Amino acid sequence: MRHALIFAAGLGERMRPLTDRTPKPLLAVGGKPLIVWHLERLAGLGVHYVVINTSHLADQFPEALGDGARWGLRIRYAYEGATPLETGGGMLNALPLLGPEPFLAINGDIWTDLDLARLPAEPRGVAHLVMVGNPPHHPTGDFHLDAAGQLHARGEPRLTFAGVGVYRREVLDGWQEHASATLPGQPPRFPLAPLLRTAMARAAVDGMHHRGHWTDVGTPERLAELERTLFPGSR
Repeated sequence: MRHALIFAAGLGERMRPLTDRTPKPLLAVGGKPLIVWHLERLAGLGVHYVVINTSHLADQFPEALGDGARWGLRIRYAYEGATPLETGGGMLNALPLLGPEPFLAINGDIWTDLDLARLPAEPRGVAHLVMVGNPPHHPTGDFHLDAAGQLHARGEPRLTFAGVGVYRREVLDGWQEHASATLPGQPPRFPLAPLLRTAMARAAVDGMHHRGHWTDVGTPERLAELERTLFPGSR
């Protein structure tokens, strides 16, 4: 697995006022931006090429991260426009930069101690997703992971998608059915979840349960709590 995609285009509306001037993935925890934690781990995994999709305050990413050389990476930026394209549209927009091989994709606004080396280089189907226990802000979960490692849209117990996965390009097959109407010349906008559910129905999505640390940094309070948890002496 040589290529990776980092989703970094969100508006960060629940993180305001912190995100009025700083994109959420560039907010710092432990003295460095959330997205830099990902870049360091991707470099340690042997990934050498990273695509970062951007929208809100997009110019700040190349200013902060450059071309990736300091981590031994090559970074390319996929601008989505002023309005983010959602996960599916963002992935489709970045696809021309990612090449034909399976790629790792990770949300830029999470923190996790997951060992990325546990992920398969290629999914058995079209996707392999990392799941975590349901956090308080998402108690109902997303998908059911069975004993064989297959993911299902229905079933109990349910786990929460961690925002980390390995994908084949084919996961986007049929995206046209889910795209919102856009103006001519604008890229399509659509979520990834309906395509994943369709693939689950044909047993084409598997996954793993990560039981370590994971935080969806969706609010200033969660960011502060993450800081206190990782670095108890910080303020």
